[in-house]
Amino acid sequence: MALVCRVIPCLDVAAGRVVKGVNFQNLRDMGDPVELARLYFEQGADEITFLDVTATVDERSTTYDVVRRTAEEVFIPLTVGGGVRSADDVARLLSVGADKIGVNSAAIARPALLDEIADRFGAQVLVLSLDVKRSAATDSGFVVTTHGGRTETTLDALAWAREAIERGAGELLVNSIDADGTREGFDLELVGLMREISSVPVIASGGAGAVEHFAPAIRAGADAVLAASVFHSGQLTVGDVKSALVGDGIDVRETETAK
Repeated sequence: MALVCRVIPCLDVAAGRVVKGVNFQNLRDMGDPVELARLYFEQGADEITFLDVTATVDERSTTYDVVRRTAEEVFIPLTVGGGVRSADDVARLLSVGADKIGVNSAAIARPALLDEIADRFGAQVLVLSLDVKRSAATDSGFVVTTHGGRTETTLDALAWAREAIERGAGELLVNSIDADGTREGFDLELVGLMREISSVPVIASGGAGAVEHFAPAIRAGADAVLAASVFHSGQLTVGDVKSALVGDGIDVRETETAK
């Protein structure tokens, strides 16, 4: 676990708009991604994660224009995922302002993609994005899904994470499909299992609904906590989360822009 944790708002984007649903279903409009990214930057976010949640399903590329405009408004690391199928896609995203690239479905279809990205750009650029469901069909009890949680694979989530790290992934973004959008808290068992097998930072995602939910995820082994709907709805600010973490004895990064 990192000495200082990060708080990361996530922009799930479809057709150029931020959307959010429950368990990746019934997506609803939550606003303009550039405006929201600027707001979270001003609130003191440590990073922004931008996920084009329908790019793979629609078999198209990530919306480069939205990434470019977002990068022009925020001066913190920007991770972009969705529709990344090649090292050239990564190069283009980096050229429009992304700092790190999240890869999910394309890497499952062709694991060598991870090697190619890591070899060309370095592990610090490569984030393995895992959309994970509970399943009795795997040894760990967790299975990897693709296409925004719509398609279940036969891959054991822990085994796939290990392989991805060996291939050069520099970070794991672990999203619980079961908890996603429920606001009932992170899947702490999943976070803990990922921490046990991971030699790289782990980002916990899926389920945040109150300030009390974040500290347990850090204590379970996450290096960073990611949330979407609680920020988009205005229920919580980044500052609220950081204050709660500090109150729980957890170190957070101080930011000049935090309000």
